Amino acid sequence: MNIDVIRPDWPAPATVRGAVTRRAGGVSTGPYASFNLASHVGDAPAAVAANRARLRVALGLPREPVWLRQVHGTAIVDAALAPPEAQADASFATVPGHCCVVLTADCLPILLCDAAGTRVAAVHAGWRGLAAGIVAATVIRLGTPPGELLAWIGPGIGPRAYAVGPELRATFCAADAACAAAFRQDGGQWYADLAAIARLQLDALGVGWIGGSAECTFEAADRCYSYRREPVTGRMASLVWLVPADTR
Repeated sequence: MNIDVIRPDWPAPATVRGAVTRRAGGVSTGPYASFNLASHVGDAPAAVAANRARLRVALGLPREPVWLRQVHGTAIVDAALAPPEAQADASFATVPGHCCVVLTADCLPILLCDAAGTRVAAVHAGWRGLAAGIVAATVIRLGTPPGELLAWIGPGIGPRAYAVGPELRATFCAADAACAAAFRQDGGQWYADLAAIARLQLDALGVGWIGGSAECTFEAADRCYSYRREPVTGRMASLVWLVPADTR
């Protein structure tokens, strides 16, 4: 079975590759069916290993991606130096062949690259990470003028589905009053638009190009995993890597 992947629709240089997996095309069963790529959610280890092997072949990856132990923090690692399962919520690469990856099931994956095609990064950005500054920390760590960066925001829980408390709205609005536009109230319930918050942060940093997917993980039950919809579920992978300049 072919795996189901989204290819980012961004004007990235020829040396940059990116992909986001959906849930079809793997061997996992039950609530993890079928292309779960996370080893920490209770899925059978053999199934996760088989899915990861299938991912490497389907995307033509030169080596195993740098899988992270994500904790909703602001730690960032170099994909060429990080140990397996490093505790971090973003990774970057400046050397071809080292693949950055984050796992999500409602949180936002954000892929970054520079216009020269010499550096890339993958960011895991839930509300905690966005509030803590993971986006700014990654942009700074890339060491490139923000105006030369491109950002693509992958599928996450959408603004019709992400019900939140007033304290979360207050947290973001206290940091940036412009974030008020990313929240709406319906019948006394607040709803948050995480992608809008991420765009505001990227724009405030001066990132030169910002785009993304409008797919809502909560609503797309046949295509996406969603922790809010099903607390026992799999995870999708968002990957970005560099290839040698002579690869086309």
